[in-house]
Amino acid sequence: MTGRVVLALAGAAALAFPLVAPTYHTLLMLPFMAYGVVLLGLNLLFGYTGLVSFGHALFIGVGAYAGAFLTGRLGVRHLEAIVLVAGVLGALVAMPVGALCVRYVKIYFGMLTLAFGMVFYTFLLKFYRLTGGDEGMPVLRPFLLGQDLGGMPKTDYLAGPYYYYSLAVLVAAACCMWRIVHSPFGLCLKTIRDNPVKAETLGVSVTRYRWYAFVISAAYAAAGGALLGPPTGNVDPTLAYWTHSGNIVFMTLLGGFGSFFGPLLGAFVFIYLQDFVMSLVPYWRLVFGAILAAMVIFAPGGLMGLFARRRPVEVARG
Repeated sequence: MTGRVVLALAGAAALAFPLVAPTYHTLLMLPFMAYGVVLLGLNLLFGYTGLVSFGHALFIGVGAYAGAFLTGRLGVRHLEAIVLVAGVLGALVAMPVGALCVRYVKIYFGMLTLAFGMVFYTFLLKFYRLTGGDEGMPVLRPFLLGQDLGGMPKTDYLAGPYYYYSLAVLVAAACCMWRIVHSPFGLCLKTIRDNPVKAETLGVSVTRYRWYAFVISAAYAAAGGALLGPPTGNVDPTLAYWTHSGNIVFMTLLGGFGSFFGPLLGAFVFIYLQDFVMSLVPYWRLVFGAILAAMVIFAPGGLMGLFARRRPVEVARG
């Protein structure tokens, strides 16, 4: 019951946030919600399957550039179609990549995903005529639920309709992922994470289930990537760079990959703490890194681990 109350309060706060918070802080919620979608998928692979990807920014880049191509080159402006196409493209790209990567585990899996991510980053950087190179590609303002809001000032558009649209996508993605991780499929992933040999003896195809998790995770990452483009109006190759992959892995660790909502908390703290430190000191990376390192050292279970309480064991009376 306590968890439900906290979740309800968080939902109410998210709905009221644009009404009570400064516009600047409302705009900071946009990358949080986009990364929230990404991290829901990454946590399926990391927290529930036990595979750490260091190249997941590849799929964020796929989704972001899909939005740029659809709005700028093909004239598709409906955000529903953009998010859907981005997710499908992310899954299609992940199928051959995952088929190779999931045959390996631990550091070998991580290094393979990193290699594929850097190949895609190089492609975005070098194929200038197609991708715009280091300048990136513009993303035109998308329609929301079929409504053309081009006449609305950009700040009002982002802090109003786009904010609530992104929130709705995040909630829908979380509901779908909740069903996935609590389904028999999700239980199989947990078994594979804890004891792959035992899972194999029980008749679970470990490689195939890892591949499923990889593809679903990539689809989520691409859908989240599609939400990152409109607020800035531009996408560039840094979205697919390896440091970006490191950031999302760290968000997952910071919040706690042992919890369903842990990565979301990690993304929220990461984004707002980074902005706060940047506003205080010019050498913010040093200070920011030290703070995050201290958090991980003193809270190895993530921030959610600090709030977890052990429920008292009820003893039945005979």
